[in-house]
Amino acid sequence: MPPTLRLPRPDGTITPYTLSGRVPAPAAPGPIASRIGMAAVHVVADPLADLNPTLDVALDWDATLRFRHHVWSLGLAVAEAMDTAQRGMGFLWDNARELIKRSVAESKTVPGAVLASGAGTDHLQPGPRITLADVEAAYEEQCGWIEGCGGRIILMASRALAACAKSPDDYVKVYGRILSQVREPVIIHWLGEMFDPALAGYWGSADRDRQTETLLAIVSEYASRIDGVKISLLDQAREIAMRRRFPPSVRMYTGDDFDYPTTIRGDGQRHSDALLGIFDVIAPAASAALKALDRGDVAAYERILAPTLPLSRHVFGAPTRFYKTGVVFAAWLNGHQAHFRMVGGLESARSIVHLARQFVLMDEAGLLADPDRAAARMRHVLALAGIE
Repeated sequence: MPPTLRLPRPDGTITPYTLSGRVPAPAAPGPIASRIGMAAVHVVADPLADLNPTLDVALDWDATLRFRHHVWSLGLAVAEAMDTAQRGMGFLWDNARELIKRSVAESKTVPGAVLASGAGTDHLQPGPRITLADVEAAYEEQCGWIEGCGGRIILMASRALAACAKSPDDYVKVYGRILSQVREPVIIHWLGEMFDPALAGYWGSADRDRQTETLLAIVSEYASRIDGVKISLLDQAREIAMRRRFPPSVRMYTGDDFDYPTTIRGDGQRHSDALLGIFDVIAPAASAALKALDRGDVAAYERILAPTLPLSRHVFGAPTRFYKTGVVFAAWLNGHQAHFRMVGGLESARSIVHLARQFVLMDEAGLLADPDRAAARMRHVLALAGIE
C-alpha cells in the first residue's frame, strides 16, 4: 500500500494524504537534439562542517558533482554557479570560482556534456564610490576565470551596475566592452527584480518596454558574440515578442518557470530553448519531454510536462527568490543528497505548509523517484514542525 502522511494545510488543519504511486516518466537514452535543455543546478552544503552557516560556506563536493552527472546522464546541459546555486544569497565568488573549476574539469570526463557558468560582479559590493570601470573590471575578472578554466560564459546581471548606472547608455557601454573581449559567444541573463530586488531598473529604466529596447539594441550590435539570451521575467508574452526580433543566430533561453512548456514548444515561427531552475527539480520529466519533441510527438511532450507546471509555479511562488529552498528540498526527497541543509541556512526560507504542498505536487507529477523514501524523509520534516 502507498504510504499515508498527515500534512498541514493553509487553514491550519492537518489532513491525511496517501501517495498516488505515480512514477517518473522513463528517460530515453542518448542526447537531446531538437532543443537545448539547460538545468540551472543547486549546490549541496556540507552539513558536518564546523562553521556558522549564515556567514561561511562549505560544500559537499562529491554530492554536488554527482548531481551534475545525474543531469548530464539525462541528456540535459548544466548551467553552473548561477542564482539557483545561491549566487547573491550566501554563495560568494570565492566559492563559485572553485565550483566552476571543479565542474568544468568534471564535464571533460563526460562525453557530450554541456556546461556553461555564471560570470557576474558579485565580489564587487555596490556603493557610492563604485564606477562603471569597476564594474567592467569585475566582469572581466570573472569571465577571465571561466575562460581560463576552459568553460563557457553566462553573463549574469550585476547589482553593482544597477546601482551605479545612470542611463541605458551605461549598460550599452559595459556590456559592449565585455562582449567585445569574450572568446566565444555567451548567454546574457536578464534576471528580473522578482528574483532579485536589487536588480530593479536594470538596463537603465523602470519601464519594461525601454528595458527591452536597450537589450535588443545590444543583441543586434553584438549578435556574433551572443549565443542567446535567458529571460527571467515570468512574462511569456514579452519573451515571445523579443525572440521574434532576435537575429536568427541568437537563441532565446526561457527562464519562465511559470509557462515554459508553451515557450519551449514554439509558436510555429520560433521556439525557446531552456535554461531553467525548475529543470533541476524535474530533470527526468524534462528529459523525457524534450526527447518526445525529438520524435515529433508533441502530445507526449505536453502530457509529460503538464503536471510539472503547478509544481513549478508553487516552487517559484512569491517571494520568488526563495525558490532555491524548494529545489534543494526536492533533491533531498529524491535521494540526491543525504540531508536538507543549505548554504546560509536557507532551508528555513519556506514554511512547512509550503513544503507539504510541494511534496503533494511532486507526487502528483510522478517526480518522487522512490515514494517510500520520500515519505520517510517528509516525516522527518513534519516531526520538526511538531506533526508526529
